[in-house]
Amino acid sequence: MARDPVEARTWYVSGRVQGVGFRWFVQASATRLGLRGWVRNEDDGRVQVYGVGTREQLDGLAALLYRGPSRAEVRGVEQREAAVQQLSSFSVR
Repeated sequence: MARDPVEARTWYVSGRVQGVGFRWFVQASATRLGLRGWVRNEDDGRVQVYGVGTREQLDGLAALLYRGPSRAEVRGVEQREAAVQQLSSFSVR
């Protein structure tokens, strides 16, 4: 049985997404979905997320990014295709 192809995406999430546990929410969600990648705060107040996995896994994370943890207020999510990096886990940077 063939494995689904691996893809990568980068998201930029804006709103009240820093200081509300957003990065930890993303890490837990991505790990649960089986994704590899990272999440970090940006100087402009956004959170950047990079994920590697199947299209289904990435779509699952994308849906969660629009919601975020309970204290977050997501106002926008910008998604871009990205080059696949070889990573072994999902980390907070």
